Amino acid sequence: MEPFRSHTGLAVPLDRANVDTDQIVPKRFLKSIERTGFADALFADWRFDADGRPRPDFVLNLERYRGASVLVAGANFGCGSSREHAPWALRDYGFRALVAPSFADIFRQNCVQNGLVPAQVGEEEARALMAAVERHEGATVTVDLEARRVLGPDGIVAEIAIDEAARRRLLEGADEIALTLRHEAAIAAYEERRVAF
Repeated sequence: MEPFRSHTGLAVPLDRANVDTDQIVPKRFLKSIERTGFADALFADWRFDADGRPRPDFVLNLERYRGASVLVAGANFGCGSSREHAPWALRDYGFRALVAPSFADIFRQNCVQNGLVPAQVGEEEARALMAAVERHEGATVTVDLEARRVLGPDGIVAEIAIDEAARRRLLEGADEIALTLRHEAAIAAYEERRVAF
């Protein structure tokens, strides 16, 4: 997993609350367990019409947000089923960080496991950030995990609420396998003793 310390990128506002994982990546795309190849599935029902044509009114289809790497969303982002494909699709599309007033618990954990930063900020700050990103074309947002803050247009500064263990894992780029391998010698010693029984 790639370590994450700070990232500044073009921001896109998704002014919707309770965006569930089936909206992030619809179930018909869950045919692979690879972590790549899901960029086109991201928000597919919102991005494309029944004939596969881009919907001109959806934010990710607007030219001004092309190449965005920071998503600013409403409360309870990532609710619904626990599919890990949702953060895979967000990462594969190019997002490095999500900023919202709250995230569903399992989705938040899946983001951390996949190197996608779920930057939880206060409701007022999230609303101000959303409005500023909409107001200023080409607006960038900085998600500084080391300093635990989000910096946006119009001088917006918001503190990031994140579990310290999750923050440390993101800073170090350590997934659960990497954490387990830190104890490889102890695991090997245990296995050796166990064989002796």
